[in-house]
Amino acid sequence: MAPPTPRLVVSVDLKKKPWEQALPLHNRWHPEIPPVAHVKVSEVFRVEMVDWTGSVIKDDDSAADVKFIDLSTVHYLSGPIRVVDKKETPAMPGDLLAVEICNLGPLPGDEWGYTATFDRENGGGFLTDHFPCATKAIWYFEGIYAYSPHIPGVRFPGLTHPGIIGTAPSIELLNIWNEREREVEENGHKSLKLCEVLHSRPLANLPSTKGCHLGKIKKGTAEWEKIAKEAARTIPGRENGGNCDIKNLSRGSKIYLPVFVEGANLSTGDMHFSQGDGEVSFCGAIEMSGFLELKCEIIRGGMKEYLTPMGPTPLHVNPIFEIGPVEPRFSEWLVFEGISVDESGRQHFLDASVAYKRAVLNAIDYLSKFGYSKEQVYLLLSCCPCEGRISGIVDAPNAVATLAIPTAIFDQDIRPKAGKVPIGPRLVRKLDVLRCSYDGNLPTTKNPAASM
Repeated sequence: MAPPTPRLVVSVDLKKKPWEQALPLHNRWHPEIPPVAHVKVSEVFRVEMVDWTGSVIKDDDSAADVKFIDLSTVHYLSGPIRVVDKKETPAMPGDLLAVEICNLGPLPGDEWGYTATFDRENGGGFLTDHFPCATKAIWYFEGIYAYSPHIPGVRFPGLTHPGIIGTAPSIELLNIWNEREREVEENGHKSLKLCEVLHSRPLANLPSTKGCHLGKIKKGTAEWEKIAKEAARTIPGRENGGNCDIKNLSRGSKIYLPVFVEGANLSTGDMHFSQGDGEVSFCGAIEMSGFLELKCEIIRGGMKEYLTPMGPTPLHVNPIFEIGPVEPRFSEWLVFEGISVDESGRQHFLDASVAYKRAVLNAIDYLSKFGYSKEQVYLLLSCCPCEGRISGIVDAPNAVATLAIPTAIFDQDIRPKAGKVPIGPRLVRKLDVLRCSYDGNLPTTKNPAASM
């Protein structure tokens, strides 16, 4: 007998705001955000999601929505979902929650997405010192493929996945997060070399009542005020999973999440049609609304059995991810190397972030020789199925990072050849990405040796 159709446990209406949904969405992590749905183990259930901004970014001809977005409101998540076994006993702290992705995709009738960079004064991106302007490219989906009128000449299959999937933290774990991130925010500029290279990116996003939405908890109540001041932002990945942005978590994948509260309180969101390793432009996947069809199992006592704490408490653990069997197949790649020497020529000691930044910049400057603007390439490398690697992390003083780009996504041969890069009308890539002017005062970086 055929299995039943997956039960829809969280639905969304794209014409309504996140807080107007029948099951209100939330954009913070906190153990006291109440579940909006219940599921049993082995049940296949469906969860719908808005895009991570709650439909702030539009399919239009302007990047103004990107420039002026209020990032205190993101990410909007569907859930929490309480998970129980067949005897109605909930997942308990110390268990592992095994979450299998059975199916996923864009919401019907909303088959489009976007990639963007934020203004330097409003979040920026990995290369915000080189690209301070807000930019946007719209992508349209044709089955498994994506194409963009703003980045012509490329077409690729998407490896669709949720950027965020995680369980609720306990109050003890929440306090650990807030304490260590506050220390980074207050003291980071004194000790973190990376700040000298990536410049003025926020070092951490601490709890804030601004833009906070807590699902069923009514704004303005004493309960809301208390939780909003404690609840963690969803920006980074942490011990509970969360915003890991692992592009290979697609159909057939399984995520083994630590359980910190009764019922696990699973939440998910930030759907991506495609993403490159690193999601370097920050708003950097092909962001979209979408759905997941999931199935859960509870591994009793699984945290102690399978996860070794890498820190001072038993809570300092991380999820395990089992990659599914579905992904695009490419046989030819062009690989760009970076070392931990920045654009000023300064040596950094085994800094993989600096090395990866150098690899991305090398790729951008190279591909701009083939008719693309550097902004087009920056957005493309953030969302196409490129693969980043830490290739060397032991040979002092240089970390080595690589960025591999599948050559088949282009409609021209981008490999080096004898003679110069061919010049001709077909290499001029128009339209360009949508962009706004940069009106801020933060310093920007120019590579003096790069061709303009």
